[in-house]
Parts: sequence; structure tokens; C-alpha cells
Amino acid sequence: MLKRTLRFTSTLSSPPSPTTTVYRGTAFEHRAQNILQTHMSMSLRRVGGKSDGGIDLLGWWWLPPFGASDINVPRRRLRVLAQCKAEKKKIGPKFIREMEGVLHRYLSLSTTFHSSGSRSQSTHTSSEAQALQYPLVALFISESPYTRSTILRAQSSPVPLFLLYIPPEPSFSDPSVTEDSFNEGIGSAVWNPALAGARGVLSGDVEIRWERGLRGSGRPGLWWRNQKLANWTPEVDDMEVESLDFEHENVLHEKFA
Repeated sequence: MLKRTLRFTSTLSSPPSPTTTVYRGTAFEHRAQNILQTHMSMSLRRVGGKSDGGIDLLGWWWLPPFGASDINVPRRRLRVLAQCKAEKKKIGPKFIREMEGVLHRYLSLSTTFHSSGSRSQSTHTSSEAQALQYPLVALFISESPYTRSTILRAQSSPVPLFLLYIPPEPSFSDPSVTEDSFNEGIGSAVWNPALAGARGVLSGDVEIRWERGLRGSGRPGLWWRNQKLANWTPEVDDMEVESLDFEHENVLHEKFA
């Protein structure tokens, strides 16, 4: 992950100051993307920008089929819409309300599509239908902790919500920093009953457990029916990941922005 962060910085022709809001936000999105792929079985791409419609990361979460007794069976995918916030203050409930609005707006595309009878808007029928057929998860990733009222708001939300806290990364100038310091970047993980409950999207099959490493450090990990769930994403190169059914996402994101 450390190498990927350095590569992101080196690709900028005129890198902005690390103290600017744009730099911090963009760097955090890249860092969150890498951590989620390394530890949470998510293959996401960054779509953040001026016309992102409130979505910073978009892609897939790869989990065993719901109800499967064998953890090693081929995995199914859930659609993930993610927002990243590199705020210095704690995250308040208003951000959860905004995330709920983003997800509801995304879902409303199916209604808008089906109510449209024009030929020009029906050309992407199969793409939109396929893009909306997967279970949908709203993922909120913050560089600062959540307030208690925010957690309570998320727990009561009817929207499937997954809240991750990824603390600021260690300083490059610190000689004690290793690549493991960056990889173990998840500070906490919380989700609500609409996602993980028995009647939620995950049907109660998945739980979060704190996993402590040999060096005393640790991070949240995913467990499937009391079994440790190994990290997994499709074994394809970066270019193939970018094209993995993202033509459907492109149609939706174009309408969403």
C-alpha cells in the first residue's frame, strides 16, 4: 500500500501541497480504495470529482453466496457506493443523511428508467437493468471518528450502511513506519441491521471481529458463519478490473452526476 501511495503522488505532474483540501481528499480516496481491496474483498474504482454525484468510489464487494454452508464456493458480488471524507472534525449525523440521499437517488434511476418511453432513453435498457440487479450497500469512509449520534443515526437507518474509520496515515518522515503500518489502517468498522441483520442485505451471515496481530496491533476483519473470511477479489490485472462490468456503471453514473 505504501508503494501505491507513493505511485499516486508521483503521477501528478504538479502535485498540490499536501496541506490543501483537494490533495488530502484525493489521497484519502486512493488510500481507502487500496485498503478495501487488500482487506475487505472490494474491487472499487475512484470516480470522485466535481460531477461525482456524491460518489467517490464505485464497484463490487465479493462475498460467499447468502445461505451457503461452504465458505470456499465461488463468490457473488454486491454493488458498493462509497463516500470518503478526510475531515478533521468528527463526522456528524448530517453526513449519514446525505449518504442516504445518494443511495435513494441512485435507486430512483430504475423508476425513472421504467417510466420513460422515449427511444433515446431506452437505448441503455439492458445496461441499467443489469447494473441495478445487485444488492446495494452504502459505504461511508472517514479519516476522523464518528460521533455517538452519528452511530445511532446509522443504526436506525433503513439504508444498508457500512461505516469505516481509517485514521490518518503515519508520517513518511517517521523512521519507525513500515508498509504494515499503512496496511493496518482500519481503525473501526460499524454496520447497521439493514445491512448485517438477519433480515438485512447480508442475512446475518457476516460479522465483524477485531483481529489482533502478532505485534499487538490489529484491525477489523470479516467472518462468515464463525469462519475467518479470506480476502478475495477477481484475479485480473488493473486494466481488467477497470472494465469489469463498469460499462453498466458508466451508464448509471452518467445519469447520476
